[in-house]
Amino acid sequence: MQTIASFTVDHNLLNPGIYISRIDGDITTYDIRIFKPNCNKYLHPKVSHTLEHLLATILRNDKIIGKKIIYVGPMGCLTGMYLLVRNSVHLEVISKLQEAFKIISTWDKTIPGYSKKECGNYKFHNLKKTKKVSLLYLEVIKNTTPSDLYYKK
Repeated sequence: MQTIASFTVDHNLLNPGIYISRIDGDITTYDIRIFKPNCNKYLHPKVSHTLEHLLATILRNDKIIGKKIIYVGPMGCLTGMYLLVRNSVHLEVISKLQEAFKIISTWDKTIPGYSKKECGNYKFHNLKKTKKVSLLYLEVIKNTTPSDLYYKK
């Protein structure tokens, strides 16, 4: 079997940030890397779940890129999230991620999808920790430019 693209990235060189994981036609997969891999600091699964709900809601409701969002979800390794966007403009995505993490860092409403009817594990959230992680990540991505989106080799 062929090695999938994400396993060809040298995770020893990977730092927190925003990266282009792959481009498939008009769909760009962004690597929203919150923690450095293999450094014993990971997203708690409740934080990952809360981030998924908030990021998906904020980005899909955005007037500029909302209709371009295909998927927002956690990485299995719990060091970040994936964002799939159709016809993306990198600078636009960076800006919208900065806005989204700023909103999340001060979120004071109910978590979207926080009911038994809307979510398969609706009590499995931690908003307080999600806000802290978002504030820390916002500091990491605040000066990101399109030239920062490429993995180091």
